[in-house]
Amino acid sequence: MYDSYAGLIFDMDGTILDTEPTHRKAWHDVLARHGLHFDERSVIGLNGSPTWRIAEVIIASHQSTLDPFKLAEEKTVALKEMLFDTVRPLPLIEVVKAYKGRRPMAVGTGSEHAMAEALLQHLGLREYFDVIVGADDVTRHKPEPETFVRCAELMKVVPSRCVVFEDADFGIQAAQAAGMDYVDVRLL
Repeated sequence: MYDSYAGLIFDMDGTILDTEPTHRKAWHDVLARHGLHFDERSVIGLNGSPTWRIAEVIIASHQSTLDPFKLAEEKTVALKEMLFDTVRPLPLIEVVKAYKGRRPMAVGTGSEHAMAEALLQHLGLREYFDVIVGADDVTRHKPEPETFVRCAELMKVVPSRCVVFEDADFGIQAAQAAGMDYVDVRLL
């Protein structure tokens, strides 16, 4: 079905890996320590953003003086403690398996590079991807196109010949800004 593309790029969280419930639980646990909470719809709208950016929005909504980078680090620590026990591949991983060796493939994620590497390795899926670009590999995050453009560069594929698989509005905006086609996996 995707044979007309020269490269395939996959978001990670919520697209190929079922990490979203664990991300939400980590946020709930960490924010409770500070007497804060978050509106799930608002945070879901930020899917694809780096953790520190989500922390900034949560802090601003509470008019708190917490440091967003420290709060993001707390959340990342909490996430790491529980994620490896709960993460599972999503059905889209079958597309990844079908295109292994047929097209270059990348993960372009709002998660940190090391976390993406560790999760994919843990599930035995790292070998399927030629490239991983994480939030700490770029300076302008989704909805900016840098993540996906960098994936295309590293795969040595022209951006217009790539398709992006995404589950978040910011990611779809990033794919469009990169001049790439996209598949909104929420509609599959």
